Amino acid sequence: MGLKELRKATGLTQVQLAKRAGMSQTEISAYETGRRDVGNMTLTTALRLSRILNCHPSDLTDGYPD
Repeated sequence: MGLKELRKATGLTQVQLAKRAGMSQTEISAYETGRRDVGNMTLTTALRLSRILNCHPSDLTDGYPD
């Protein structure tokens, strides 16, 4: 699963996730659509999102670099 699938599985909208993570909805959208590379997000951002989504940070990248 990637970020979008994890977000949907938790029932959150992009706006809700962004608010909880202290990010903008535009940033969440950019990661989900590939305009920004999830593999290059900061560790702080990855940890924050993974805590909210109850997953391992590598799950945000669809398993990359596995």
